[in-house]
Amino acid sequence: MKRFQTFIASSFVAICATGALANDSVTIAVQLEPPNLDPTGGAAQAIDTVVYHNVFEGLTRFEADGAVVPSLAQSWDISDDGLVYTFSLVPDVIFHDGTAMDADDVVFSLDRARAEDSTNAQKALFAGIASVEAVDPLTVKVTLSQPNGSFLFNMAWGDAVIVSEDSIADIATNPIGTGAYKFGDWAQGDRIELVRNDAYWGDAPAIETATFRFISDPTAAFAAVMAEDVDAFAGFPAPENLPQFDADPRFTVLRGNTEGETILSTNNKMPPFDDVRVRQAVAHAIDRQAIIDGAMFGVGTPIGTHFAPHNPDYVDLTANSSYDPEKAKALLAEAGFADGFTTTLKLPPPSYARRGGEIIAAQLRQVGIETEISNLEWAQWLEEVFKGKDFGLSIVSHTEPMDIGIYANPDYYFQYDNPDFQALMMDLTGTADPAARSDLLAQAQTIISEDYVNGYLFELAWTSVVKADLQGMWENQPTASVDLTALSWAE
Repeated sequence: MKRFQTFIASSFVAICATGALANDSVTIAVQLEPPNLDPTGGAAQAIDTVVYHNVFEGLTRFEADGAVVPSLAQSWDISDDGLVYTFSLVPDVIFHDGTAMDADDVVFSLDRARAEDSTNAQKALFAGIASVEAVDPLTVKVTLSQPNGSFLFNMAWGDAVIVSEDSIADIATNPIGTGAYKFGDWAQGDRIELVRNDAYWGDAPAIETATFRFISDPTAAFAAVMAEDVDAFAGFPAPENLPQFDADPRFTVLRGNTEGETILSTNNKMPPFDDVRVRQAVAHAIDRQAIIDGAMFGVGTPIGTHFAPHNPDYVDLTANSSYDPEKAKALLAEAGFADGFTTTLKLPPPSYARRGGEIIAAQLRQVGIETEISNLEWAQWLEEVFKGKDFGLSIVSHTEPMDIGIYANPDYYFQYDNPDFQALMMDLTGTADPAARSDLLAQAQTIISEDYVNGYLFELAWTSVVKADLQGMWENQPTASVDLTALSWAE
């Protein structure tokens, strides 16, 4: 109670001190609270939303347009055979606890991520690393087992940030990074506070203090923005309210895209979903546009595979899983389920999942598939679905960039095991020629579409509502991040 009262008091002071604090503080609302603050050990995109590039940095990073640029590595050399990357690190970088960041920290971070006992959610990113060596305090040599045209891209993921061995024990609750912001406080269920790092090696950001507020309910989100209790809502969860904000001069509505393939996740090893005919029946029972219209109020792009439509290599395969309930019934009968069956539908908190789940349940019911809906909190979803694989169906948006490679991991939560696809991904990893990579990516998209691994629904749009005089919010989401370093108030 004392902490809550303190927050109320400090908020009152901030409201009253209209001149002093208005230009160097910001409150950003988001829908999901992270389960922890370790991007190298947790799968939740909500972690990166808060800490990516703000608290933690990698050798490379994503910019707002998706470009991969230098970060803690100021430059690099690549050997002629594509196997050795020699990174030159930025000098004089200090972790938030005052210790120096050097090549040994890079070695520790990459070795930890690729270790046999690693809990990194994207461990496959590091599988091709043969060795990591500190040449000197500011030089790191990474040797790959085979050329990888995506290596610098992979190093930009939040899962690849550089961490300090000295602070790793408490990273989940007290993250120590090298970024422009330091962790301040976490009032669980309410907010996380970050403060500007005055010892930051790069350009000092304009915002001194930042508060992330967690507002999961769409109605409460609308009320908070309208009352100007928050300065921006990143990923606004109630698209039906956007026209009202469009008409209000106090706000700017940003409509962008994400890397978020929203799918009806399917447990490929759980009967009856181990039968491709059943998975195909599910796909034909789904009316994507009805889900987009009903759950997202028309905001979203239909997809027929696990790939972002704005990517130049995207292949439109929506016809493979066109809405055809009669065909779905016939496929179920062929698979021995003429009378249908019952399965679980476990839904995480985002409104696209909760709203979409009700619509999908009704659509599946029309072809004889009954679903037992469970509304889970994010930590429960991670435990039961992502880690425990205890589900029949689920709905989630995969927001990691260019992540079709997850289908090559048979231990991934939807448990798709296709050696041909795995070999194709190995070929892609070793291919640098852009035209050849495009061809391999087209093949990969087609394989998972025709195997009906999951129900491919829509690419999640990214809509944010921002006070009109707050500048620098990302319009698109090339990765899950609210980059505070770009923010400033118009004078």
